[in-house]
Amino acid sequence: MHNKHVHFIDDDPTAGDLFRRFVRDKDYTLHVFKKPLEALQHIRDHGSDLVITDLSMPDMSGLELLESIRQTDIELPIIMITGFSTEDNAIRALRLGATDFIKKPYDAETLLQQVDDVLQQSATRKEKKQQRPALKDKQDQFGMIGHSPVLNKIYDIIDKISDIRCNVIIEGESGTGKELVAHALHNHSEFADQPFIVIDCGSLTDTLLESELFGHEKGAFTGASHLKQGLLEVANGGTIFLDEICNISDSMQMKLMRAVQAQTITRVGGINPIEIDVRFVVATNRNIEEMIDAGQFRHDLYHRLNVVKINMPPLREREQDLELLIEHFINEFKQRYQRDITGFDATSMEQLKSYHWPGNIRELRNLVERSIALSDGPVLSVDQHLHQSDNDHRIDADSPTLDELEKRYILNTLNRFNGNREQTASLLGINKSTLWRKLQSWQADNE
Repeated sequence: MHNKHVHFIDDDPTAGDLFRRFVRDKDYTLHVFKKPLEALQHIRDHGSDLVITDLSMPDMSGLELLESIRQTDIELPIIMITGFSTEDNAIRALRLGATDFIKKPYDAETLLQQVDDVLQQSATRKEKKQQRPALKDKQDQFGMIGHSPVLNKIYDIIDKISDIRCNVIIEGESGTGKELVAHALHNHSEFADQPFIVIDCGSLTDTLLESELFGHEKGAFTGASHLKQGLLEVANGGTIFLDEICNISDSMQMKLMRAVQAQTITRVGGINPIEIDVRFVVATNRNIEEMIDAGQFRHDLYHRLNVVKINMPPLREREQDLELLIEHFINEFKQRYQRDITGFDATSMEQLKSYHWPGNIRELRNLVERSIALSDGPVLSVDQHLHQSDNDHRIDADSPTLDELEKRYILNTLNRFNGNREQTASLLGINKSTLWRKLQSWQADNE
């Protein structure tokens, strides 16, 4: 077992000198710094087993140091030293990934005990992780299909933060499987037995979203005939997954930011704050940094949510996973439709491999389902939809816009299912509310 290295950072030199005296009989090496930036560089160059840092320092605060460390090291334990008046900051520190905090003025023995406990917990955690299945077994463990290098990196991140209750942003194109990552993050965490709540921010108006998230008191508005718990209350102790977070308005971003920061909510029409303990996992298919630059997304909310970021790769960057995914979807749908299917013919497989999959895994899944549903025998052949989008110019002889193409495709599918919206939405890989909104807007256009 290697000699442990502890970094102590406080701009007050007296604090560092005192701590040096406290630990002289300990078996770890102590590195004391007055300047956070110098400490950060030393940690990055030489590594660390534990960081103890003051919260209030010039040039760089303890929270900024914490965020900088978390960008490159998800697991390094960090103890934050805070003043009595900064309890909010202590809570923020824990949300941003601090391991623990201690209040000033602190008792030397208490801090030393805390250091011993954190180092011991860290060692136990590392031991547990060594006993976990190797990456090759992660596919079944996380409910995701594939072993491509990009996916293995994501498995690794999920593994690393399994026992850290930090917030996570998942970025990626539509149809890449961001919700699967959110499920894996929750199911592989130490609070997997607690609630996992999903909200599609893109399908709700501000009023509905606020009522869903925060709940409402009886009589809060017309029609509020009874008290309703918000989903943030229901998710207490677990995870809330906010899909398409970039679709919420500025005022909702502000309300959500307060909930994320303070871990308290107030029901619509209520006055009493309710404490919650929720991990926020959010997803977006848009570039949040660009939206922040354009003034469309609050920097402070992004700051609170972006403790760990996961980029879900598009299917075109996961070539070696394609055959595994096709096999998985064939098994799923041949059972559902009770068909004896052996697979795609060789020509079709070549077409599937050379296609660029703008709709990602959702498009692949829909294509496999459609092929099995319409199949005449055990060998599947790719239908015309795949090449029409690329090679068949008949579809764009009248040069329609993308919106017009989408409209035609959705209405054709709806027609095929005799107007059944549930089946249409399922095959298209969208939720019913999204389909309903599109149909409503087209109806309004016609009127």
